[in-house]
Amino acid sequence: MKWENSRIEDATPADLVAIVEIYNSTIAGRMVTADLDPITIADREKWFNEHNSHHRPLWVLRQGDEIAAWFSFQSFYGRPAYNATAEISVYVSEKFRGGGAGRILLKEAIKKAPSLGIKNLVGFVFGHNDPSLGLLEKFGFKQWGLLPGVAELDGIERDLVIVGLKI
Repeated sequence: MKWENSRIEDATPADLVAIVEIYNSTIAGRMVTADLDPITIADREKWFNEHNSHHRPLWVLRQGDEIAAWFSFQSFYGRPAYNATAEISVYVSEKFRGGGAGRILLKEAIKKAPSLGIKNLVGFVFGHNDPSLGLLEKFGFKQWGLLPGVAELDGIERDLVIVGLKI
């Protein structure tokens, strides 16, 4: 996929519809999220408002006029001593999966992390999500933890892998 017309921008409230649509498109595959049913825009409003451009951004990757993917930095564990650590999430629209959108956003996140006061990036990824684990590994993320069988998806216990990168 060619990304010459792409751009990364801070998400706006108008983008929340596409953000939720992209998120919901991953639920049925049982590989990306622990949600079992689609969420609503109202479900995500508080989460959306917790983001800000100077500390915990929420970005969209636009390809032309379409939102191809989104990326979020979220506070980790909710206590001040962890302010230099951020949990990351990357979600790609079905149309753009496998085309490099996640790579573009992850590269930008690693580059911008120091200016956001972030020294550590962590991700929580299902153990059977080989594409996401592979992408993160290519950027230097290492396994920092494993929570075996903590999720149950359609009667199947799934591991949660904690990956991290020191910036």
